[in-house]
Amino acid sequence: MTTYPGIDELKAQAKRLRQAMNDRGTALTHSAALEMIARQHGARDWNTLAALAAKPNVAAKTPLFVGAHVRGRYLNQPFTGEILSLSALPGGELYRITIHFDEAVDVVTFESFSAFRRRVSAQIDADGVSPRKTSNGVPHLVLDL
Repeated sequence: MTTYPGIDELKAQAKRLRQAMNDRGTALTHSAALEMIARQHGARDWNTLAALAAKPNVAAKTPLFVGAHVRGRYLNQPFTGEILSLSALPGGELYRITIHFDEAVDVVTFESFSAFRRRVSAQIDADGVSPRKTSNGVPHLVLDL
C-alpha cells in the first residue's frame, strides 16, 4: 500500500520544484507545481493527492486510489470498475468518488424497461459505503474492501 508524505511536506516539495524551475528560467506557478508533485506521486491531480495524504490511516486501511480496480454494488446491482477520481470532502469523514463501470449497470428494477449507467459519482465513508440510501434502506454504493 502506498503511503504519502504529509500535506506540509508535499507543499514544501512543490515550493522547491517551483524555485528550481524559476532558477533555471522556466516560470512555474505554485498551482502548476502542486499538480506536478501530485503526478510524481501517482495521483491524478493535487486534490486527489491531498485527500490521500490528509488521511494516511484511511489510505493504509483501504485500497482506494485513482486507477484502482474495485467491485461492489451500486443501487444493489453488482459491478466492477475503475476509480476515476477520489477526493476528501470538508470535514474529513466522507470522500467523493467517481467510478467508471467495466460493464453498464442497469439501475432500474422494473422488468418493463432499463436504464444503464457506465459512470457514477457518489459520497462514501472510510469503509466504502455511501451514507445515502434507497427508499428501502440499501446504501446507494457499497464497495467490497
